[in-house]
Amino acid sequence: MLTVTFGGNPLTLADDQLKVGDKLPIATLVDNDLNPLSTADTKGLRVFLTVPSLDTPVCDLEVRTFNKKAGELAGVSIYVVSADLPFAQARWCGAAGVDAVQTVSDYVDGSFAHATGTFISELALLSRAVFIVDADDTVVYTEFVSEITEAPNYDAAYAKLAELR
Repeated sequence: MLTVTFGGNPLTLADDQLKVGDKLPIATLVDNDLNPLSTADTKGLRVFLTVPSLDTPVCDLEVRTFNKKAGELAGVSIYVVSADLPFAQARWCGAAGVDAVQTVSDYVDGSFAHATGTFISELALLSRAVFIVDADDTVVYTEFVSEITEAPNYDAAYAKLAELR
């Protein structure tokens, strides 16, 4: 199991971490209208960003950054997964003007967090990670950010997306 840190303090990620070459696991999330969204229903080239909470500075910046870049990524769907309640996600998106990425919640049972190895045992939140999945449902890129208060490597993720498009 992978250890990440939060402010330098070690935390444990439960379960096995999703890795390049794995198939996208089937998990059910909840959209901002309280409708279920299965990962099995997502198609094409996809990015799944997992974040601890949209209401934190680094998560806010990360989602805004990917939202801005989404306009340049035609044909790519970007999902932001957190344990925030769907109501909070909808409120945050409205206030932040985020409309090019889709926020989805894993609050019900943490199925996505457990299936991807991003569940932080000590906090019952998702760690910061980036997963890129191709049209064949194969994971082609992963980044588990080792310090949760730091942003992911945007350039590496964008480069992988450019390579796949």
